[in-house]
Amino acid sequence: MKTITPFILLFFWFSPCEVWSQNIDYQILTEDIQYLSSDALEGRAALSEGNVKAGKFIADRFETLSLSSQFPGYMQKFSLEGAGSDKAQGSNIIAFIPGTSSSEILLIMAHYDHLGKKGDVIYNGADDNASGAAALLSIAAHFAENPPRHSVMFVATDAEEKGLLGAKALVRDFPFPLEQIRVVINMDMISRSDDNTLYAVGTRFYPQFRNFLLKAAGNSPIRLVMGNDGASGEKDWSRASDHGPFHERQVPFIYFGVDDHRDYHQPTDTFENIQPDFYRHASELILDTIIGIDQSIP
Repeated sequence: MKTITPFILLFFWFSPCEVWSQNIDYQILTEDIQYLSSDALEGRAALSEGNVKAGKFIADRFETLSLSSQFPGYMQKFSLEGAGSDKAQGSNIIAFIPGTSSSEILLIMAHYDHLGKKGDVIYNGADDNASGAAALLSIAAHFAENPPRHSVMFVATDAEEKGLLGAKALVRDFPFPLEQIRVVINMDMISRSDDNTLYAVGTRFYPQFRNFLLKAAGNSPIRLVMGNDGASGEKDWSRASDHGPFHERQVPFIYFGVDDHRDYHQPTDTFENIQPDFYRHASELILDTIIGIDQSIP
């Protein structure tokens, strides 16, 4: 969900490095994005049967990882305004790992809904945003095995495509004071780029995260660009996805995503059209950034 305007890159970083860390199980990452974007889930539109299946898949994984939650069954229910029924409810899927030395929270987010079906045509939403949801699960698996210093909350948001409704509900009903959130990391479309570029949005407002992004980029074979956060002549993605409602409350964020491509919001956004190497390296870069923030921020 992005608005395209002319832009100038605020900052770019080319990595010459050919060696990178591997903290993510690539096979599981690939299997997860393949399932979440499969025809069996019929595009995961909010309130659809496929959406419910996707939410249960994510909740079951959180349970398998023995993660806790502030919500029964890992599900934060919320009303879908304008859905035609007062009883229509979306479901954010939420898990939590308490910090070993801090109660401050790193909030990791990705929406799992998409556009569903139009007639008999399925909009699978592999890049948008099965990619972010699958990466969320892999990042959760890493921290389940490597307890973080700060508390980490993992949220697969629902109804992003209907106007960031899951994120807005999370802000309204966050189980801790918002002031405890040290950073929101949002992933939305991270599995393909024709020019090998991943964007990190937010450093115009929150420059304290630049060094962590630079360090992670230095260990990655893909290019990281900081910007697209509304500087003069630049695209503005500062409210383009589920980080937006948090940014409006002055909660710091980093939004990771790629530029819109020919399959954006098209039925051709399928698993076959992701770029596996780029996706794996993007997921590692994001995880490396989170690890750096967790280990280095007091």
